[in-house]
Amino acid sequence: MDRAIEETTAGERRATTGRVLGIDLGSQRIGVAVSDDGRRVASALTVLNRAESHGQDHGRLAAVIAETGAAMVVVGLPLSLSGEAGPAARAVMAEVTEMRDVLDVPVECCDERYSTVIAGRALAAGGRRPAARRAVVDKVAAAAILQTWLDRQRDWPWPQAGPATPAQ
Repeated sequence: MDRAIEETTAGERRATTGRVLGIDLGSQRIGVAVSDDGRRVASALTVLNRAESHGQDHGRLAAVIAETGAAMVVVGLPLSLSGEAGPAARAVMAEVTEMRDVLDVPVECCDERYSTVIAGRALAAGGRRPAARRAVVDKVAAAAILQTWLDRQRDWPWPQAGPATPAQ
Protein backbone atom coordinates (compact mmCIF):
# COMPACT_ATOMS: atom_id res chain seq x y z
CA MET A 1 0.00 0.00 0.00
CA ASP A 2 1.22 3.48 -0.85
CA ARG A 3 1.38 5.67 2.26
CA ALA A 4 2.04 9.36 1.78
CA ILE A 5 3.48 10.94 4.94
CA GLU A 6 3.80 14.67 5.47
CA GLU A 7 5.35 16.61 8.30
CA THR A 8 3.10 19.22 9.88
CA THR A 9 4.22 22.64 11.04
CA ALA A 10 4.31 21.21 14.58
CA GLY A 11 6.91 18.66 13.45
CA GLU A 12 4.55 15.68 13.69
CA ARG A 13 4.25 13.01 11.02
CA ARG A 14 0.84 12.63 9.41
CA ALA A 15 -0.29 10.08 6.85
CA THR A 16 -2.25 11.79 4.10
CA THR A 17 -3.57 8.64 2.44
CA GLY A 18 -4.73 5.21 3.57
CA ARG A 19 -6.99 3.88 6.26
CA VAL A 20 -7.01 5.39 9.74
CA LEU A 21 -7.41 3.46 12.98
CA GLY A 22 -9.45 5.14 15.74
CA ILE A 23 -8.66 4.23 19.35
CA ASP A 24 -10.62 4.75 22.56
CA LEU A 25 -8.16 4.01 25.39
CA GLY A 26 -9.87 2.88 28.55
CA SER A 27 -8.49 1.51 31.78
CA GLN A 28 -10.08 -1.93 31.19
CA ARG A 29 -10.64 -2.05 27.42
CA ILE A 30 -9.43 -0.47 24.18
CA GLY A 31 -12.07 0.29 21.57
CA VAL A 32 -10.89 0.12 17.97
CA ALA A 33 -12.47 1.49 14.79
CA VAL A 34 -11.20 1.77 11.22
CA SER A 35 -11.95 4.09 8.31
CA ASP A 36 -12.55 3.11 4.73
CA ASP A 37 -9.76 3.73 2.22
CA GLY A 38 -11.34 7.03 1.16
CA ARG A 39 -11.37 8.30 4.76
CA ARG A 40 -15.10 9.01 4.65
CA VAL A 41 -16.67 6.55 7.11
CA ALA A 42 -15.54 5.11 10.44
CA SER A 43 -16.67 1.61 11.38
CA ALA A 44 -16.47 -0.01 14.80
CA LEU A 45 -13.98 -2.87 14.58
CA THR A 46 -13.18 -4.59 17.87
CA VAL A 47 -12.66 -4.28 21.61
CA LEU A 48 -9.37 -5.40 23.15
CA ASN A 49 -9.27 -6.22 26.84
CA ARG A 50 -6.29 -4.52 28.46
CA ALA A 51 -3.25 -6.76 28.92
CA GLU A 52 -0.80 -6.69 31.81
CA SER A 53 1.30 -3.94 30.21
CA HIS A 54 1.03 -1.13 27.70
CA GLY A 55 3.72 -2.87 25.69
CA GLN A 56 1.47 -5.90 25.21
CA ASP A 57 -1.47 -3.65 24.33
CA HIS A 58 0.62 -1.75 21.79
CA GLY A 59 1.83 -5.00 20.26
CA ARG A 60 -1.79 -6.06 19.76
CA LEU A 61 -2.57 -2.66 18.23
CA ALA A 62 0.41 -3.06 15.87
CA ALA A 63 -1.12 -6.36 14.75
CA VAL A 64 -4.47 -4.62 14.07
CA ILE A 65 -2.63 -1.92 12.11
CA ALA A 66 -0.95 -4.58 9.99
CA GLU A 67 -4.21 -6.50 9.52
CA THR A 68 -6.20 -3.45 8.42
CA GLY A 69 -3.42 -1.72 6.50
CA ALA A 70 -3.94 1.45 8.53
CA ALA A 71 -1.61 4.32 7.67
CA MET A 72 -2.11 6.22 10.92
CA VAL A 73 -3.79 6.12 14.34
CA VAL A 74 -6.08 8.66 15.98
CA VAL A 75 -6.48 8.33 19.75
CA GLY A 76 -9.34 9.92 21.67
CA LEU A 77 -8.20 12.55 24.18
CA PRO A 78 -10.61 12.84 27.12
CA LEU A 79 -10.44 16.58 27.80
CA SER A 80 -12.62 18.17 30.45
CA LEU A 81 -15.67 20.16 29.37
CA SER A 82 -13.55 23.33 29.65
CA GLY A 83 -10.98 21.84 27.27
CA GLU A 84 -8.32 21.32 29.93
CA ALA A 85 -6.33 18.14 30.44
CA GLY A 86 -7.26 16.38 33.66
CA PRO A 87 -5.76 13.15 35.01
CA ALA A 88 -7.42 10.95 32.35
CA ALA A 89 -6.18 13.13 29.48
CA ARG A 90 -2.67 13.25 30.92
CA ALA A 91 -2.65 9.44 31.19
CA VAL A 92 -3.76 9.14 27.55
CA MET A 93 -1.12 11.64 26.41
CA ALA A 94 1.57 9.64 28.23
CA GLU A 95 0.41 6.45 26.55
CA VAL A 96 0.27 8.17 23.15
CA THR A 97 3.93 9.12 23.65
CA GLU A 98 4.70 5.42 24.26
CA MET A 99 2.68 4.43 21.19
CA ARG A 100 4.60 6.87 18.99
CA ASP A 101 7.84 5.13 19.99
CA VAL A 102 6.49 1.66 19.16
CA LEU A 103 4.07 1.91 16.25
CA ASP A 104 5.33 2.30 12.69
CA VAL A 105 2.61 4.80 11.77
CA PRO A 106 1.90 8.37 12.89
CA VAL A 107 -0.25 8.70 16.04
CA GLU A 108 -2.25 11.81 16.87
CA CYS A 109 -5.00 12.78 19.29
CA CYS A 110 -8.56 13.97 18.77
CA ASP A 111 -10.86 15.53 21.36
CA GLU A 112 -13.21 12.77 22.50
CA ARG A 113 -15.58 14.70 24.72
CA TYR A 114 -19.01 13.04 24.63
CA SER A 115 -17.90 10.07 22.47
CA THR A 116 -18.91 7.42 25.02
CA VAL A 117 -22.18 9.23 25.73
CA ILE A 118 -22.93 9.43 22.00
CA ALA A 119 -22.06 5.75 21.57
CA GLY A 120 -24.24 4.69 24.52
CA ARG A 121 -27.19 6.70 23.30
CA ALA A 122 -26.87 5.32 19.77
CA LEU A 123 -26.78 1.77 21.09
CA ALA A 124 -29.76 2.40 23.37
CA ALA A 125 -31.71 3.95 20.50
CA GLY A 126 -30.91 0.86 18.46
CA GLY A 127 -32.59 -1.29 21.09
CA ARG A 128 -29.45 -2.80 22.63
CA ARG A 129 -29.91 -4.03 26.17
CA PRO A 130 -27.51 -2.64 28.81
CA ALA A 131 -25.41 -5.83 29.00
CA ALA A 132 -25.07 -5.93 25.22
CA ARG A 133 -24.16 -2.22 25.16
CA ARG A 134 -21.30 -2.71 27.61
CA ALA A 135 -19.74 -5.30 25.32
CA VAL A 136 -19.55 -2.96 22.31
CA VAL A 137 -19.67 0.63 23.60
CA ASP A 138 -15.88 1.02 23.47
CA LYS A 139 -15.60 0.21 19.77
CA VAL A 140 -18.62 2.38 18.98
CA ALA A 141 -16.99 5.23 20.95
CA ALA A 142 -13.79 4.66 18.92
CA ALA A 143 -15.87 4.97 15.75
CA ALA A 144 -17.39 8.24 17.03
CA ILE A 145 -13.89 9.61 17.77
CA LEU A 146 -12.61 8.57 14.37
CA GLN A 147 -15.67 9.91 12.53
CA THR A 148 -15.21 13.27 14.26
CA TRP A 149 -11.58 13.35 13.13
CA LEU A 150 -12.47 12.30 9.56
CA ASP A 151 -15.19 14.97 9.31
CA ARG A 152 -12.80 17.66 10.53
CA GLN A 153 -10.19 16.65 7.96
CA ARG A 154 -12.73 16.77 5.15
CA ASP A 155 -14.61 19.91 6.21
CA TRP A 156 -11.73 22.18 7.07
CA PRO A 157 -10.40 23.99 3.96
CA TRP A 158 -6.91 24.45 5.44
CA PRO A 159 -4.35 21.97 6.75
CA GLN A 160 -4.32 21.44 10.47
CA ALA A 161 -1.28 22.54 12.40
CA GLY A 162 -0.83 19.14 14.03
CA PRO A 163 -2.31 16.81 16.60
CA ALA A 164 -4.96 18.01 19.01
CA THR A 165 -3.48 19.32 22.22
CA PRO A 166 -5.34 20.40 25.33
CA ALA A 167 -5.70 24.01 26.35
CA GLN A 168 -3.03 25.03 28.86
